[in-house]
Amino acid sequence: MKHSAVLTVLALLGACTRNPVSGRPELTVMSAATERRIGAEQAAEVARTIGLVDDPRLGPYVQDVGQRVAARSPRRDVRYTFAVVDMAEPNAFALPGGEVFVSRGLLVLVNSEDELAGVLGHEIGHVAARHAARRVTRAAPLAVVTALGAGITGLVSSLVGGLLGGIGELANSALLAPYSRDQEREADRVGQELVAGAGYDPAALSTFLHTLEREEALHRDQARAWSFFATHPPTPERVATTAREAAQLTRRASAPIAASPADFLAHVEGLPVGASARDGVFEGATFRHPDLDFAIRLPAGWKTANGRSALGAVAPDGAAMVVLGQPTDGTDPTEAERAFEADAKSGPLPNTEKIAIAGLPAIHAATVIDSRRGPLALDLTWIAYAGRIYRVTGVAAAGRAEAFRTTWRETAASFRPLTASERRAIRETRLRITRARHDETIGDVVRRAGSAWTAAEAAVANEVSPGDPLAGGRLVKVAMTEPYAPDH
Repeated sequence: MKHSAVLTVLALLGACTRNPVSGRPELTVMSAATERRIGAEQAAEVARTIGLVDDPRLGPYVQDVGQRVAARSPRRDVRYTFAVVDMAEPNAFALPGGEVFVSRGLLVLVNSEDELAGVLGHEIGHVAARHAARRVTRAAPLAVVTALGAGITGLVSSLVGGLLGGIGELANSALLAPYSRDQEREADRVGQELVAGAGYDPAALSTFLHTLEREEALHRDQARAWSFFATHPPTPERVATTAREAAQLTRRASAPIAASPADFLAHVEGLPVGASARDGVFEGATFRHPDLDFAIRLPAGWKTANGRSALGAVAPDGAAMVVLGQPTDGTDPTEAERAFEADAKSGPLPNTEKIAIAGLPAIHAATVIDSRRGPLALDLTWIAYAGRIYRVTGVAAAGRAEAFRTTWRETAASFRPLTASERRAIRETRLRITRARHDETIGDVVRRAGSAWTAAEAAVANEVSPGDPLAGGRLVKVAMTEPYAPDH
């Protein structure tokens, strides 16, 4: 009986497989087929919630570099793919099915194809060693849910998910949990072996890790939950260890895909640095979206967030929030309100009234819904504008809702079209390439170009010391603030 029970548990958990990197047997809850399924599902979620950089030159280039390295992977049952995510923080991550993502924030710091190959090789190493599967194995006995999402209805949970931009959900999902230090060392070793075999300099990983350490030190006083070292724990000896490992490897002769350093930098030039204006910009409590052509004022003093599919603000004490969700196609707010009733299976909403906001047709309603944490008050406003329906939703515990109703109504009432002058005033910062003059320091270049970076930030991004003289004609990355152009 006991023997049968043990077999049943093992069957439920998974199988004892041989790790393709270490060669050691290990017990995981994931088969290769399950890895592929979960990887595909999570990759779609990454594209939906974080977003991908749609650059017809950069995307295929990253894919080509990644495929050259992945061709050396010890795992032949994985179909590797490579993409750039629209994330300002420098990071890279891999999903168990072989989907590898590198952030635009990381590419801003990369200075050569060898360094890019080193980062991608490291992530391929995580997939090859089945680190993602092993993380899920450890998390399997636990319910991996967000604290807020566990206690409220699906409607409000979806609002919160949109407000977080999906990153919070992914990070809470064990798939983006931090790796162990042993896993990092193993991925470094495997990745360096792969890139050397693919014709790249394995020492470039050590160089780039040092760049990331310098960049992290510059922002030590900032809360950055999605930086590289948040999901890839550093070790004091890691830069030195990867440098020693590189010295033991033989690099296969092979020409890079980018024909020259200038060609490599041309691939990354134009990337947004920091927040992208494409998703809207804040000026104080006022939010302006250049592509959707609207402005809205969020409550003063509330903590604001702009996710991929929602914009919102949370009261200082966390007792209420207001969310502007992703618009849907339509011109009649009444139809949108009825569709909400049908989806929520709530029946007709009480206290519904037709109103006008900035001369636009709108509908307001208020209701109370049940949740596992008690009754929740919803304040709902649908606004029709430019062929889309926008919904502003206020949420609070029913017992505290009266204190926020005026704030919710004022927020919805502030929705309006952008003015032409507001649209022209929207700016963003992008990566540009310039040339140093003889004996200029990086600080000299930054000041002459009018870069948004400090000398220290530019020194890190270009892998130089702030006081070192630069060779005349050297290509230098600078961050330039420019008028927003939607055709980027």
